[in-house]
Amino acid sequence: MNLSRIHHIAIIVSDYEVSKDFYVNKLGFQVIRENYRPEKEDWKLDLRVDDTTELEIFGVKHPPKRVTRPEAAGLRHLAFFTEDIEGVVAELKEKGIDVEPVRTDEFSGGKFTFFADPDGLPIELHE
Repeated sequence: MNLSRIHHIAIIVSDYEVSKDFYVNKLGFQVIRENYRPEKEDWKLDLRVDDTTELEIFGVKHPPKRVTRPEAAGLRHLAFFTEDIEGVVAELKEKGIDVEPVRTDEFSGGKFTFFADPDGLPIELHE
């Protein structure tokens, strides 16, 4: 079996326009496709993370809330690599996004921090 990379990560959001603004205008992901699916009454937004990975945003009506932060079964958090964590943190703060203090991973020695998307999904930055 050859599972060589992640193709996409899918996120269900409660407010499509707010989340689209967050992921496109604040985090800077490029739109690949945006489609309304009338049979499901939802929006599907495909965003480019890198050359091989996409982030799928599904805007659905009345999704259930996340059970806990971040310890419910399932997706714990979404993590992105950066070569300049302090620079990215400064940019996020300039855009009004609250970011936790930068810490050092006790096992890898890398710097990391967390912030949240509009629905409270934890997002990690790792250097």
